[in-house]
Amino acid sequence: MNQVTSLRSQGISAMEACKAMGVATSSDYRWQEPPRAAVEARPRPSPPRALSETERQQVLETLRSEAFVDRSPAHVAAALLDEEQRSLCSVRTMYRILEQSTEVKERRNQRRHPVYTKPELVATSPNQVWTWDLTKLRGPEKWTYFYLYVVIDLFSRRVVAWMLAHRESGDLAKDLFSQAYDQQGIVPGQLTVHNDRGSAPTAKILYPLHADLGVDCSVSRPYVSNDNPYSEAQFKTLKYAPGYPDRFGSYIDALGYCRQFLLWYNEEHRHSGLAYLTPAAVHDGRGEEVLAKRHEAMLGAYAAHPERFPNGPPRRATLPQAVWINPPEDPSQVEICLAKARKVPLPGVTASGDEIATGSRIAVGATLGVAHDGDERSELVLDAAASLAQSGVISSELTVEDLH
Repeated sequence: MNQVTSLRSQGISAMEACKAMGVATSSDYRWQEPPRAAVEARPRPSPPRALSETERQQVLETLRSEAFVDRSPAHVAAALLDEEQRSLCSVRTMYRILEQSTEVKERRNQRRHPVYTKPELVATSPNQVWTWDLTKLRGPEKWTYFYLYVVIDLFSRRVVAWMLAHRESGDLAKDLFSQAYDQQGIVPGQLTVHNDRGSAPTAKILYPLHADLGVDCSVSRPYVSNDNPYSEAQFKTLKYAPGYPDRFGSYIDALGYCRQFLLWYNEEHRHSGLAYLTPAAVHDGRGEEVLAKRHEAMLGAYAAHPERFPNGPPRRATLPQAVWINPPEDPSQVEICLAKARKVPLPGVTASGDEIATGSRIAVGATLGVAHDGDERSELVLDAAASLAQSGVISSELTVEDLH
């Protein structure tokens, strides 16, 4: 605008000057006007029908009274007309008075939904965390389904147990987990089982079974689908496979398909999250051996044709050291969770006595081959071994017979 003013001082018309500078003529005129004096805001006059201060205070006391503190203004106005045949003011005026007192909120006595804790689970080796769920397989007719129960290991993604049934039932889930615990040799304090809030996963009959083996239980938050992502991903792999049919002709047909697919999933499917190893190889501890052989083969290819590797020698693929469900946002909490999962002490962090005892008993029991079978003699052996291990006395030459 200063340039427009300069052109006008040289005798050029305002229209030509604004056109030359690409400015609207109205903007130039507005720029030339002197600044307007600030207008002092005047208070809004009180209308003659407004409530007096005493009446306003009476309305507030009525709304805050024990009888009406959790009732809406409309309810209060109706109740006063019915019970006392009087009217303090309109409903809108009640809301206006509450707003001036910053008390406009949900006044009705309603149920407050609890704040559910986000599950934070980590697995650093197989058989630390299992996650499971059910999915429906469509049967031969409309509204007929077969229910597929699948339990997978969080670290290795291996299907450790599965079952196809005609219904969703906690009794069937209990039988499935009983067999899975026996097959995998689960000991107390070793495992955490994670599931969603379905009727079968949360059946009361399952909790005594988990409690008997010292298995911790974890549950997804309501209406949060990504709290159980690994089971959901496994079901997508199942239903998006090339040979998956639109419907199964019979139970035998569905059972045969599931048996063939889950065997392929464990033994042949190379998982992208496992450096393209099979779940069975990772679960059985053969992952590092397979990766070492792969690396040797890649080094041989590099030695034969180094020009085909513009980025230099190939790097050895590695397995993830930990698999998370909802890792903590605080880095310090991540280290604490990893230390607990690995049963190792973390500098500066004090674990509870139960956690230390459980971790040492599991480690020593695995070293000496003593199972947590509930036998009194075995429990005494484990207690003695844990005490010796914490004091640094126990050695690799020590045997179970020595402890007995």
